[in-house]
Amino acid sequence: MSANVIDVENVVAGYTPEVNILNGCNLTVAPGEFVGIIGPNGAGKSTLLKAVLGLVNIRSGQVLLNGDEITGKKPYELVARGVGFVPQTNNVFPSLTVRENLEMGCFLRSELLDERLAYAVELFPRLGERLDQRCGSLSGGERQMVAMGRALMLKPTVLLLDEPSAGLSPALQDQVFIQCKAINATGVAILMVEQNANRCLQVV
Repeated sequence: MSANVIDVENVVAGYTPEVNILNGCNLTVAPGEFVGIIGPNGAGKSTLLKAVLGLVNIRSGQVLLNGDEITGKKPYELVARGVGFVPQTNNVFPSLTVRENLEMGCFLRSELLDERLAYAVELFPRLGERLDQRCGSLSGGERQMVAMGRALMLKPTVLLLDEPSAGLSPALQDQVFIQCKAINATGVAILMVEQNANRCLQVV
């Protein structure tokens, strides 16, 4: 059995039958490791995350989670098995409050709600000041905090981040990356897609 949290082995995947975005992709993420995937737009970075999550069609190869094959599993099955995911865009429910967004992250294990809500507020103190504010009125950086906090509600062993700094000011990018390192320091493995190579290499 693999000792890695994630193994991507010779994966060929794409969105349409005619075009492969990933061609024989290989990747490993060890427990507690912080791995960055860098490259220009269109290089297949986000597609790789979606392949791990079962959001694109894998034509050949396999994906393992803690040594068990998860190729083709549904995203909700992977969330229940310890995979957290923060999409690049549309990553909060704008009509719901911060509290309600975080509660959605504990839908599968409601007994964790109080503990994990307290953890999210400790990690992102600004959210504690805005728990009853609708997410549609938050800044881009605050929405990113909500999305990351929600992904952490089920105590994932690995967190997949799709360009967490996209659209943020340099100051907010610094804040998000500091929080990523703090999350990783608790033992959560992170697989992060990032277009900004310099910023990515500063944190992984």
